[in-house]
Amino acid sequence: ETAMPSKNKKMSTRQMTIIALMTAVTCILGPGHTAAVQPVPISFTNLAIYFSIFVLGTYSATVSYLVYLLIGMVGLPVFSGFAGGFGKMAGPTGGYLVGFIFMALIAGFFVDRFQGKRVLQAAGMVLGTVVAYLFELHGSAFSQSVLGAGLAAGVIPYVPGDLIKIAAALAVGPVLRKAVEEQRKITDTEKRQCDADTVFFLQFGKESVAPYITKGFGRRRPFPGKGA
Repeated sequence: ETAMPSKNKKMSTRQMTIIALMTAVTCILGPGHTAAVQPVPISFTNLAIYFSIFVLGTYSATVSYLVYLLIGMVGLPVFSGFAGGFGKMAGPTGGYLVGFIFMALIAGFFVDRFQGKRVLQAAGMVLGTVVAYLFELHGSAFSQSVLGAGLAAGVIPYVPGDLIKIAAALAVGPVLRKAVEEQRKITDTEKRQCDADTVFFLQFGKESVAPYITKGFGRRRPFPGKGA
């Protein structure tokens, strides 16, 4: 069982809250480190997406990233290098911003489909990251007019760091997912108990509390002006 709802089910308020929370986490991690590798700054956006997949599941994690993408496109400085605006999509990091959508879908499929199988989950995350590299390679090569230069500038410097992020996500992600699922089970149990109490009161409460109400208030007093 995953933390995400089915596409055919209505998204709960709790799920929307967690999506908003993970979007905020992505906004915090997205700008990355101030020590940038030119022309593409170091960013932890993909790490935030990995965590979102474990916490939310594929569908909701992708929604969370799309919300982050919209926030950055309207101008808030949440993209790498503390930048924002639609023009960022046409810059050196534009390929990653688009490619991360497909990375979330591919990695999320493997994480949800092969729960507990770390090797297969890692393979899916690597595959999703490679797809993001292809989008970035296309953007970097286009901006620099040389395929080799795009590969050297926009992909190769980030491979070791991305492998470390995948390892970190595989170590921490399952713990986060388990915590979220346990909390959800507790919440669902409390909700069912509350619903049961409500039904019981509606069915039997009136008869059960009526004698106490009568005893507490006693007999009705006559209105002034009427006989005792």
